[in-house]
Amino acid sequence: MIEVSLPSPHTGAIITGVDVNAMSEADFEVIYRTWLERNMICVRGQRLTREQFLLYSRRFGRLKPHRVKQTRDPNHPEITLMGVNKTKADGTLNPLIVRRGASWHTDSPWDQEICKATQLYGIAIPRAGGDTLFTNMYKAYDALPGRLKDRIQGVEAEFVYGGLKRQGVNLLDPEDRDLPPAVHAIARVHEETGRTSLYINPTHITRLRSMSEAESAALLEELFPYMLQPSADYRHQWQVGDIVIWDNRCSLHAATGDHPPDQDRIHWRVTIMAPGGKAARAAAE
Repeated sequence: MIEVSLPSPHTGAIITGVDVNAMSEADFEVIYRTWLERNMICVRGQRLTREQFLLYSRRFGRLKPHRVKQTRDPNHPEITLMGVNKTKADGTLNPLIVRRGASWHTDSPWDQEICKATQLYGIAIPRAGGDTLFTNMYKAYDALPGRLKDRIQGVEAEFVYGGLKRQGVNLLDPEDRDLPPAVHAIARVHEETGRTSLYINPTHITRLRSMSEAESAALLEELFPYMLQPSADYRHQWQVGDIVIWDNRCSLHAATGDHPPDQDRIHWRVTIMAPGGKAARAAAE
């Protein structure tokens, strides 16, 4: 029987007692509802092929291949292979692979289309380290004083892959490195819950629009500390067979990046978009 445990007050849930390959619609409804309520969930103890992982992931929305082409699965481009090919041709470790995602961010804000969710399936887990951190951006918005809530209403931000520091940009193919920024509101109302979250992250944001560079930098510096609220975070310790999905519309995450580099940390990853988004509409026209 499906069971749900809550490892922290406001973020995350661990779900057991279900096989995602053979579950009922009622069980999936529990999974989906819990995910919306908790921002991030782990369905534990699964055994999946790539095809099964994709089939389950599509229950949450439309899959979109990641912009980083070099780490896509060659036979299933919707899957990104995280943690593979970590050694360069000269035998040294590639830090872009080993420490990929090791800073606070939401996934794909640099896409013109908001990313609904990211889902990872644990294939190889190091004996020490390699956790993933999550924080609740509803709580970040709720913690803002009234003057800041008023100030950011209607404010939009520009996001590019890697942000101002261009972190990890060498993972992209040359033609994808200088694409125009995406623009999104930073006080963001969730399409399904109706709640407002603070949609900022220090990894990919470059500036706030309709203000000077100095004003933008000062406001972001004031907003960033609100990202991490007491009791609003969760540290996930991976097990092989974990399927973890998080809501990019209302949460941030970061890999700890602290596992021994000689130990494998490998996941299958998919990017999940809302059905009928911009790309789907354009393809239908």
